[in-house]
Amino acid sequence: MHSSSTKPRLSFWQLWNMSFGFFGIQFGFALQNANISRIYSTLGANPDQLPFLWLAAPVTGLLVQPIIGYLSDNTWHPKWGRRRPFFFLGAVFASLALFAMPNSHAIWMAAVLLWMLDAAINVSMEPFRAFVGDKLDASQQTAGFAMQTFFIGCGAVIASLLPTILTDYAGVSNVPVDGSVPDSVRYAFYLGGAVFFCAVLWTVLASDELPPENLEEFRRDRKRGMGHALAEIFGGVLRMPKTMVQLAFVQFFTWIALFAMWIYSTASVAENVFGTADAQSALYQEAGNYVGLMFAVYNGVSALAAFVLPVLARATSRKAVHMICLVIGGISLASVYAIHDKQTLILPMIGIGLAWASILTMPYAILAGALPAKRMGYYMGVFNFFVVIPQIVSAVLLGFVTRHFFAGHTASTLALGGASMALAGVLTLFVRDTARRAE
Repeated sequence: MHSSSTKPRLSFWQLWNMSFGFFGIQFGFALQNANISRIYSTLGANPDQLPFLWLAAPVTGLLVQPIIGYLSDNTWHPKWGRRRPFFFLGAVFASLALFAMPNSHAIWMAAVLLWMLDAAINVSMEPFRAFVGDKLDASQQTAGFAMQTFFIGCGAVIASLLPTILTDYAGVSNVPVDGSVPDSVRYAFYLGGAVFFCAVLWTVLASDELPPENLEEFRRDRKRGMGHALAEIFGGVLRMPKTMVQLAFVQFFTWIALFAMWIYSTASVAENVFGTADAQSALYQEAGNYVGLMFAVYNGVSALAAFVLPVLARATSRKAVHMICLVIGGISLASVYAIHDKQTLILPMIGIGLAWASILTMPYAILAGALPAKRMGYYMGVFNFFVVIPQIVSAVLLGFVTRHFFAGHTASTLALGGASMALAGVLTLFVRDTARRAE
């Protein structure tokens, strides 16, 4: 890779083009986060089963991201570059999965398609993180991750609202017929598949990539064979930079909270605010649409905060900003437990939006400064372990905890998630940021 000092400084529109694909990627993720529990429940799943049915998301990330990171580090095509072939292939399969998902007629079918969707999203998404490290000088990396966060927020706002928009403004039915997914959700996923593909294609066609500094050495390294590749993939985990290990603890408790929120928000709001646990009822589906609105709010706040946080980080430090945002987000998520009025539910989403903006920006900006340039994709993939392992732990334990400790009251599980996020904020104090101030 080119050294930081030789990388050209990119314009606003170049940053825009290289990040625009994340608009589509987050369209897919947001449709999943806001609607998968609803789809499973409509098809007959009970709340205890939901964490296990969500396992596809973290497990595919655990398996796919380090491998894709390693492969993209060791790929070079004169026309298509290093990361862009992976953007494109992931987009093709993710779009197909989005088209198929709402046509599921059984829980097992939705589960299989969720595995396909998450694997494909990970193939597209992982190289995007390394793309920033590849193309941007250290002084622009925080801005690069912030631009990604902006598009993540914009994509998630629109995608989260789609079922509500289709119901309220296009007259599309929001009621399941014979146990099938409502048309509002079905059409939202169709639109999501098209947006995912087109947005990623934009970045593929509108961005270029810097070739490796020494192309002959790069080609020699690439020919070392599968044994060397496996040793690199698994051996690198034992040689993680210290900053990465410290951030791992922060990520662990952060993502327990987020996973709890994504799994249980619909059931919690349906029970706490709309007074129903019947997934076939019109009220439950109304609660599902309202959760989409709530998620749109936190993602909208995140999109706006993405440009404010780097300014605050320059004035203070990336650590301080991340700590404050996580503590605010944790308190906000826990407060959902005590809210029984739907309008009031919007307030905690503001705090969660601040936390989400920081989660998508600060850890990656801190990490990019601590990684060797030619292993950027690989280590960004390994870093995803600390996003997916807590989700796997949550998938195994949250159903049990909700049933046996909280008597099935899912709002209590959200409060537990809030406490976990606040703890992550405290642990940020122990992270060493090699570039203490955002440049």
